[in-house]
Amino acid sequence: MDYDMLVIGSGPSGRRAAVQSAKLGKSVLVVDRGRRLGGVSVHTGTIPSKTLRETVLNLSGWRERGFYGRGYRVKQDISVGDLIERLHKTLDHEVEVLQHQFMRNTVKSARAAVKFIGPNKVSLTADNGDYSEVGFANALIAVGTRPHRPRDVPFDKTRVFDSDEMLELERLPRTLTVIGAGVIGVEYATIFSALDVPVTLVEPRNSILDFVDREIVDDFIHQMRDRGMTIRLGSAVKEIRSRPETAEVELADGRTIRSEVVLYAAGRTGNVGSLGLDAVGIEADSRGRIKVDPQTFQTSVPNIYAAGDVIGFPSLASTSMEQGRVAACHAFGVALPPPPETFPYGIYAVPEISTVGQSEEQVRESGAAYEVGVARFRETSRGHIMGVNTGFLKLLFSIETRRLLGAHIVGEGATELIHIGQAVINLGGTVDFFVNNTFNYPTLAEAYKIAGLDAWNRMGRG
Repeated sequence: MDYDMLVIGSGPSGRRAAVQSAKLGKSVLVVDRGRRLGGVSVHTGTIPSKTLRETVLNLSGWRERGFYGRGYRVKQDISVGDLIERLHKTLDHEVEVLQHQFMRNTVKSARAAVKFIGPNKVSLTADNGDYSEVGFANALIAVGTRPHRPRDVPFDKTRVFDSDEMLELERLPRTLTVIGAGVIGVEYATIFSALDVPVTLVEPRNSILDFVDREIVDDFIHQMRDRGMTIRLGSAVKEIRSRPETAEVELADGRTIRSEVVLYAAGRTGNVGSLGLDAVGIEADSRGRIKVDPQTFQTSVPNIYAAGDVIGFPSLASTSMEQGRVAACHAFGVALPPPPETFPYGIYAVPEISTVGQSEEQVRESGAAYEVGVARFRETSRGHIMGVNTGFLKLLFSIETRRLLGAHIVGEGATELIHIGQAVINLGGTVDFFVNNTFNYPTLAEAYKIAGLDAWNRMGRG
C-alpha cells in the first residue's frame, strides 16, 4: 500500500508530523521498531529523566531543605523501587495518550525495522521475520539517537552504564562518577546528588554547557560544589576499569577516581545505521546525524525529510515537535509564517536552568550597547515562603531600543518562568513592560519586575 506520508520513528517529531499530516487529510503510516510507541523521548530520554527528577525531589524533601536543613528527608530510605513505580505509571500514561491520538486522527502504526529501497519505497521487517514493501510520496526520518558507546569503555550494566541503562539500576549506588558534563550528564549527576549520593562529574573540556550564559553556568557550578559534588573540568579520561567491587576511572593527569558506579554520558549517535540511506543518496556524519535545510527540514532528497535529535542541535523534545510539524506542512504545500527568532532551552538539572534569546557573551560580541537587570529569588517574598536560598533571573536589554534581548534563569521553576521572557522577546517588548505591569504577589515570576527595575534604574527613562 502507498501512503502520502511515511514517518520513521514515533518520538516528538515523528508524532507531531504524523498528526499534522493526518489533519491535512493525508494517509499516514508511522513505523517504529520499539516495543511500544513513543520513541526515545518517552522510554529512555525526556519523560523518564524528568519523572525521575520529580520523584527524587519529592521523596528527598529537597525543596524544603532551605527551611528544615540539609538533613531533612520526606522518606528516609529511598529505593530504586520507589523511583521506578512512578516512572512506569507515567510511561504507561504517555503511551496511552499517544495511541489514542493516533487512533483519533486515523494514523496507522506498525512495529518493524525500516530500510529504504528507493526514493519512494521502503521495506518493513517485523520481529517475526515478516517482510513487506510500502510506497510513499513523502517520508520523515525521525529515528532519534542512542548513547555513544566507545569500544574501549567496558559497559557491563553492573559497574559501567550508559544513560539508557541508568533506568535499569537494581539499587541506588553508594558513590557515582559521571563522565560527560553535557545536558544528560549534569541532569543525572545532580539528580543523584539530590539523593545524597556522593557524585564526581568529569568533563574533558574546561567549560560546560557552552550555549548557556556564563554567569548562569558559574552559579550552577557553585551550587553543585556547595552541596558536596566534585567537579573535574579539563580532565580527559585515560581508562575506565570495571572491578568486582568498584569502578575505576583513570584520568590523563594521573589521578584515579573510584566509585561504585560509572555513568558514561559523552554524546549520542543517530539511529541511522540500518536505514539503508545509501539507497537514496542521503549521507550521515560520523555521529549519525543527517544534514537538512534548516527552514524546511528537507534532506538532499526533496521528498524525504528529517527532524528531531537525528539532525543535531538543539535536540529538544519541544523543538523536535515543531520541526516535525513544519516538515509535514512543507511536504504538503502549506505555507507557514517564519518561525520566531528565539525558543526556550530547558535543562532539568537540580537546580533547573532555562534560557531564551541572546546570552551576555553573544550581545557583547554583537557590539550592541546593553544593560543587565538581575533578581535573586531570595529577594522575592515567594522565595522566602518556599525556603529558596539560591537561584536568580538575569535580563539583558538593548540601551538603544530598550528591547529585551535575552532572559536567563537558574533555580526553582526556571523552565516554567522562562516563558514570560520568551513572550516579551518575541513580541518585541521593552524594559518598560516589566516596570509598568503588575505581577501576582507573592510569586517567583515577580523576579521579572525586580530585574526589570534593576535595569531600568541604570538605563533611565529613555
